[in-house]
Amino acid sequence: MKLKGKTAVITGAGRGIGRAIALELAKEGANIVLAAPELDQIETVAAEIRELGREALPVQTDIQHKSQIEAMARAAFDRFGSVEILVNNGGVAIHNAIPNIKEEDWDWMMAINLKGTFLCTQAFFQHMCDHRQGHIVNIVSRAGKIASAKFGAYAASKFGTLGFTQTTDAEGIPYNVKATALCPGAVDTQQRAENHVDDHSKLLLPEDVAEYVAFIVTRPDRVYIGEASPVPQFMKPMPSANNLKAGV
Repeated sequence: MKLKGKTAVITGAGRGIGRAIALELAKEGANIVLAAPELDQIETVAAEIRELGREALPVQTDIQHKSQIEAMARAAFDRFGSVEILVNNGGVAIHNAIPNIKEEDWDWMMAINLKGTFLCTQAFFQHMCDHRQGHIVNIVSRAGKIASAKFGAYAASKFGTLGFTQTTDAEGIPYNVKATALCPGAVDTQQRAENHVDDHSKLLLPEDVAEYVAFIVTRPDRVYIGEASPVPQFMKPMPSANNLKAGV
């Protein structure tokens, strides 16, 4: 119960990684604010959290829109008084080769993955600095560090999110506010299934990512984790055999 008495806001909290993070932080004692456009999904997760004995506040929120984020933040402060943890998890992905990227798809990914992270951070960052306590975890993706074919728009949004995370951390340091970029590889989610053909037995589970988030936000103040990159075993870079002796 390392997070007892604290409040965590999680975007994209209705399913997949966001749901898993919400449940994991609730198990550590946190009260949870659940943000997502799908009200039915976050209400279901809220019921699961209450069964764990924690408080949950589902707030229908489309993070493309500043007004909805501000309304969600007001609801969080009105209900819990303060917010110590923000997990920017909400994100979307459409993959196409550069000639086939639709402008509206590019704009949509930038609006949610990058601008949404910025707007949510802006809604809570000053509060955290004023209280000299806070941790922002941005779920970036391995594609925010290593781009590949057909990932043009998605990778651009995630590279931007990684840079914004580093700036957030730099500005938060004087106020005891941390920011961490979590860059997972392939995770078994609905979004992944919509874009890839996988052997699901080899993918990370949402719970694997959630456990990383819980570990990060429960470290003592002296511990700094700027970035972490859990990936499934099949995505791990293979060591080179070029330096082996002949015949080995």
